[in-house]
Amino acid sequence: MSGTPLAQPRIRIPRQARAGDVIEIRTLIEHPMESGIRGRVPDAVPRDMLARMTVRMNGGTVFAADLGNGTAANPYHVLFLRIERTSEFEFTWFDERGRTARATARVTVA
Repeated sequence: MSGTPLAQPRIRIPRQARAGDVIEIRTLIEHPMESGIRGRVPDAVPRDMLARMTVRMNGGTVFAADLGNGTAANPYHVLFLRIERTSEFEFTWFDERGRTARATARVTVA
């Protein structure tokens, strides 16, 4: 692991839902997503990329994305999930240097 830790991600997810609802989840993490291919040698900007994002609900993976050179800085993702019961969510971002960022959330189904 090297360098500055990853930024704390921001998650927007409803706190409550009804069984069968489709909920909208929004995520944002501040990250430069620097490909390392811009600039002139020897002053080229070093590569600094997120490699993967995963979303787990109640321990099972419900979304996973491999991120690459085409991913914009400060990646923003929106996903929709049907929820049937109160659920615990874990969001994780991994970068190519071995750093991770995590966030958790809970949606209560009434």
